[in-house]
Amino acid sequence: MSTLTHLDDTGAAYMVDVSDKTVTTRVARAEAYITMQAETLSMITEGRHKKGDVFATARIAGIMAAKKCPELIPLCHTLLLTSVKVNLTAEPDKSRVRIDTMCKLDAKTGVEMEALTAASVAALTLYDMCKAVDKGMVIESIRLLEKEGGRTGHWKAE
Repeated sequence: MSTLTHLDDTGAAYMVDVSDKTVTTRVARAEAYITMQAETLSMITEGRHKKGDVFATARIAGIMAAKKCPELIPLCHTLLLTSVKVNLTAEPDKSRVRIDTMCKLDAKTGVEMEALTAASVAALTLYDMCKAVDKGMVIESIRLLEKEGGRTGHWKAE
């Protein structure tokens, strides 16, 4: 098992020095789900929500969150993202929304945290916009789906 990269020999947290690493194209994909009442999902997909286009707002929030990742998560490097995509897909048969994110750049460190943050904040925004009609929504299964690039190469969730 590998050691934790953000702790020194004494257990103190530190930001990993990536200055000797090679710049490579790095891509990460993440997902999250938010389950809700069927009527809440219908309200969103049919455009009947009083606050407007819920998916568009959640998409923008996810993109903004990816760009703000080092301000939200300690020890994350500031990155110059070249692409951030946030897709929201209604799954009426399961009464939920799937959020799929992708972050990309050419850098010395990966973008997994940015993709995960985008998925999380998009889900939180969807919850915030709909909580007045459905406080029982559940955000779940936030996870990394895939990462490419860097020394460790390609990894994909099962």
